[in-house]
Amino acid sequence: MKPDRPIFVLGCPRSGTTMLQLMLHAHPRIAIPPETRFMVSTYQRRLEFGDLNDSERRRELAEWVVNRSQTRFHELKLDREEVVREIVAGPPTLGSALGIVLRAYAAKHGKPRWGDKRPSYFQYTDVLLRLFPDAQFVHLIRDGRDCVASLKEMPWYTGSVYSAVSVWAEAIDFARHGAPKLPEGSYHELRYEDLTAEPEAHLRRLCDFLGEDFDPAMCEPRAVAGIAVPAHKTWHARTHDEVTPERAGSWRQRLDAGEISLCESVLGDRLETYGYELSGAPKVDKSRMVSYERTAAKRKLARVKRVAFDRLIRLREPNPLGARLTSAQIVLAGVPMPRNEPVTVNG
Repeated sequence: MKPDRPIFVLGCPRSGTTMLQLMLHAHPRIAIPPETRFMVSTYQRRLEFGDLNDSERRRELAEWVVNRSQTRFHELKLDREEVVREIVAGPPTLGSALGIVLRAYAAKHGKPRWGDKRPSYFQYTDVLLRLFPDAQFVHLIRDGRDCVASLKEMPWYTGSVYSAVSVWAEAIDFARHGAPKLPEGSYHELRYEDLTAEPEAHLRRLCDFLGEDFDPAMCEPRAVAGIAVPAHKTWHARTHDEVTPERAGSWRQRLDAGEISLCESVLGDRLETYGYELSGAPKVDKSRMVSYERTAAKRKLARVKRVAFDRLIRLREPNPLGARLTSAQIVLAGVPMPRNEPVTVNG
C-alpha cells in the first residue's frame, strides 16, 4: 500500500517554507495548499462546536471553516457546499473534518496525499498529532540572520527585530529539544542552504523519509507557483524563479552592524550547531540584550499560558479528536475494517 500519511511543513517564517511547499506540491502524489488559517483556530474553538456525533454540529463546524475569510478557505478554490457535505457525511471527529478540507484540495489536483504548510506549526506539533496521529513533519531551517533580515522587510511583519530573533531561537530550540520527542519516523529536517544548492540530492532524502519515489518535477517548483501561491502574496515573487542559493548569506548586506551583533550574541551557539559561521561581530551592548530578553520572556509567558489553557480545555472535550481518513488513522482509532475488502483511503 502506498503511504497516505498527512505532511506538515514548518519552520521559522521566511525560511523558505513556501518554496518547499511548492516542491512537494510538484510531486505527482502530493498536494500542499497555500497557507491556511483554520487548523489551529478551529482546534482552539473546539468546545464551541460541541458533540460532533451530531451531524448538525458537524455542519456548524464545516460552515465556520468554509465561510470565514480569516480561515483562507477561499484561496483553496474549492466548492464550499461540497466540502460541507463531505464533512457532515464524514467521521465525527475534528481531525476528520479538517482533514477532509485538505483531502478535497488534493483530490482537486488529482492527488491522493495531502498536508498543509504554516511556519508556526513548530509550536503546535502536539496539536497536529492529536488531530492527525500519523502526521509527518518536515522542518526547513535557514540561517537565522537571513530569516531576521527577511522578516524585517515583510509588509505584514509588525514585530521588532527582537521578536524576529526570538522566533528563530524558538524554532531551533524546537528542533533541538522538541523534535526528538516526536514519534519515530515522523520528523525530518533540512537546511535551506543545502536544499537550494543541491535540490535533487536533498529532495531524494526527503522522499525517502516520506516513503515516496523522487520525481524530477520537484526541482522546478516555479512550474506550480502560479497554482499554489496566491497572487496577492507579492513577497513570494521569487517562487516564480528557478531555485538558486544566491540569497544565502544576504544578511551581510541587509542587517546593520548592531543587528548582526544582536543575532550572533543571542543565537551564536544555535547558528554554529547548524553549521553557520559567525562573522566575529562584537557582543551586543547590554541595553539591547535586555530588550531582547524582555521580548523573549513575554513570548515564553504567552506560550506557557496557551499550553496551560489548552490542558484545561482537554478535560472538557466531548469527542476524540483524531482523524479517521488514512489507513493508519483508521487502525489507531480502532475502527473495524470490512472483511475481505480492501481499504480505500484518501477519496
